[in-house]
Amino acid sequence: MPRRAMKDLGFQACCLRCDAKDVAGSDRCRSCITHHKKVRDLIAKAPQSDELFQLARDLLAMAASPNRYDHDEAHGPVLREQQRLANSMAETKPLPSSEDIGQVFAEQAKRDKTSVVQTIGNQNPWKNQLPPEDVLERMADTLEMEDIEHGVRTIPSRPIASVDRSDRLGEDRKMVDKIEAERAASNVVEPLKEVVESATIAQRQRDRAGWEDAQSEVSELLDDDLDL
Repeated sequence: MPRRAMKDLGFQACCLRCDAKDVAGSDRCRSCITHHKKVRDLIAKAPQSDELFQLARDLLAMAASPNRYDHDEAHGPVLREQQRLANSMAETKPLPSSEDIGQVFAEQAKRDKTSVVQTIGNQNPWKNQLPPEDVLERMADTLEMEDIEHGVRTIPSRPIASVDRSDRLGEDRKMVDKIEAERAASNVVEPLKEVVESATIAQRQRDRAGWEDAQSEVSELLDDDLDL
């Protein structure tokens, strides 16, 4: 079985393909864990602009979460094989019986389904009937109305300041990239979050650059047609 330390480092694929005896704490295990910890730290601290280490980040992200990248044309078959190996070593859980399912429904039926909103609403003395006329008149007197062209609207209790949108130049791509990177790294272990986030941001930047290049080429083709 993959060692917990190797899984945390994102190198559980090595354990799945290891030909050593499955003995925890062996010299072989300690040697791999020590070596791969140095590799992981080296990748995490490497410059973001280094293409070689960016490739290493991408490969480490794939090895750590193969289910996210098994559609990749080049690495998909290997990543699917990694998942097959992992599933073959996992304990098989028996399917729930009809008695188990019935017990779940019975426990849910015993739970208190009242909500806070419903509880507060039940305290309203007029929940089943309208208030007296004098109460309705006092409620109406507290509302200030203003005539407008197509009906009436309630006057706000205080002025609402207008919003200055002059500094909103469009989508904040760095912020969007950061959010998507955090989402992609949300299911990985803490030691790998920084690596997965960096790989995701770099991939989004490459995809965006490729799209902009394609747009530029299309624009040039259209311009050439217009010149003709």
